[in-house]
Amino acid sequence: MTMKPKNAEERVDWIYNSQSNDELAERYAEWAKSYEQDMSQGFDYRSPQFIADYLSRFVSKEGMILDAGAGTGMVGELLYQRGFQNLVAMDLSEGMLSEARKKSVYADLQVGILGQPLDFPTDAFEAVVSAGVFTLGHAPASGFDELIRVTKPGGHIIFTLHSDLYEGTSGKGREFPDKLAALEQSGAWSLLERSDRLQSTPLNEPEVTIRVLVYRITK
Repeated sequence: MTMKPKNAEERVDWIYNSQSNDELAERYAEWAKSYEQDMSQGFDYRSPQFIADYLSRFVSKEGMILDAGAGTGMVGELLYQRGFQNLVAMDLSEGMLSEARKKSVYADLQVGILGQPLDFPTDAFEAVVSAGVFTLGHAPASGFDELIRVTKPGGHIIFTLHSDLYEGTSGKGREFPDKLAALEQSGAWSLLERSDRLQSTPLNEPEVTIRVLVYRITK
């Protein structure tokens, strides 16, 4: 499949217009080699830094950490630089994971899709992080069920969430706020911290914001 978009903004639109997980994986694979340059130089992409900052506050460096939706390993590279060396990467695109593998910061890399069963044991990780994955046209709210399963009781799940999804004002309506609340009411997790609105791509659309959410697993 030939890359048709000619610049970073067109490539982002092209990604968000994917119609299935297979198409999303294929398009990310095609974008993989220029992804970091596009996101860093074109948009000043900040979500990986936000996630690294929050993880450093809440999680020790010794435990196993899953980077869910790792992409090319931008989060993993930042965490490794901070002394987190027990890192596992998961992404739906093998092409993106191929780029992440070159960084040599992950102990393991696996293909997996949020919203579907994951090939990890129950209680396998001290923490799960996810940057830029719970956004429009990407991972569904149902993906949290498996992330909770693979996280140890007392562990943490730290992720970014598009503000429109968090507030229930997007085309997905109440899917995310209702799911987050239901998991808390069921005793699966408890909210420790929620950031203010943050600009994750200030050079592109500064009015588009995210939240960083930190949950402690209480199952």
